[in-house]
Amino acid sequence: MAPRPHRPPRRASSPPPRASAGSLPAPTGRPLDEAELDTLQSLLDAVPAPLEPLDVGMLDGFLCAVLVQPAPVAAARWLAFVTDIDGRPLPAGFDASALHALVLRRHAELDAAIAGRRWFDPWVFAAADDTDADDDPGADDESVHAAVYPWVAGFATGFEAFPALSQLAGEELLEPLALLYRHLDPDDLEDDDPLREAIEAEEPAAGLADAVEGLVRATLLLADLAGRPGPASARPSRPSRPPPRRR
Repeated sequence: MAPRPHRPPRRASSPPPRASAGSLPAPTGRPLDEAELDTLQSLLDAVPAPLEPLDVGMLDGFLCAVLVQPAPVAAARWLAFVTDIDGRPLPAGFDASALHALVLRRHAELDAAIAGRRWFDPWVFAAADDTDADDDPGADDESVHAAVYPWVAGFATGFEAFPALSQLAGEELLEPLALLYRHLDPDDLEDDDPLREAIEAEEPAAGLADAVEGLVRATLLLADLAGRPGPASARPSRPSRPPPRRR
């Protein structure tokens, strides 16, 4: 029940900041600011071909898929998919410590939000000239899907790589997955008729803000299905959040 979406195009490479090699650093828990987010994208861009790293939008969805699994996934297992969508190892001598440090901070931030069933801001980016995408009424579906697609593609990548929840939950997955996978091309769903039907039953997102809300709501519903510890009375409600970032 985890489609493999088409891969977004690889971004142009840029030289990476260097950091000393060593064991994985402990995350600080401090959210990444805009400058650090740009640095993270530059570090991902600098992963050498033929590896295909995630971009920051895909990374964010991927981390959520990792974090909603019924048992914690060791960082040593999932970090390989950050620097290559197929999990291929980095070349000998490539220093990924700075990249890993930033990724682990975002992982820790999302982990705390999901465990507390709190709303978080997905890394979703609208086109700078797309003024209609944030408006709830009358938004263009194509622009909404284009903005949300990298996040959902990253989630689908993680859900395929780590299938424990999909093997456990069965039909209960259909509602939250429909909220996510309604933004994928129908061809990506292969022959999954129950999921297709669940997606068809969903109302289209009423603009980008509503689509982003659906990402968060689906993530928290999946955490409930996975049996992840959380506040007993916590259930997602409509957030009051700023509009998605623009790039």
